[in-house]
Amino acid sequence: MSMIDMLVRLYALPDSGEIYERVEKQGITLRRARAYERHIVSTWAGEHFSPKWESEVKISFSRQPVSCFIATRDKEILGFACYETTAKGFYGPTGVSEAARGTGIGKALLFKCMESLKELGYVYGVIGGVGPREFYEKAIGATEIPGSDPGIYRDILPD
Repeated sequence: MSMIDMLVRLYALPDSGEIYERVEKQGITLRRARAYERHIVSTWAGEHFSPKWESEVKISFSRQPVSCFIATRDKEILGFACYETTAKGFYGPTGVSEAARGTGIGKALLFKCMESLKELGYVYGVIGGVGPREFYEKAIGATEIPGSDPGIYRDILPD
């Protein structure tokens, strides 16, 4: 299975206003996760996706501010996205519950994280070990980093 990394030009990010508006019109809140929610968000990521992602989410809570955004509706997590967990300037992990797919949450969370990387002074953001390559190409203009498979995700210990 291919696990390429992709590059995002943070200096050329499209305007995110409409992306956030679409999500908010559905009654969905996008916000940075709060320190006291670490156990809730990390457990959710582990249960819905992967124990490894649970570990990465926990790392995002060691950052100040927390480097994890969540999408919620009626106090229920619908999705999450982190940055600077596995490596500096890296995006991920990220996931949206099956029931909430198609709402635009994934794209909105992507933009929240990429805008945060830009605010930190990065010129480029890296999406590591990409699954849905076409999504990132279309959503944010990401391009493949040649020779990046397997990149940083090599010699991974089994769960």
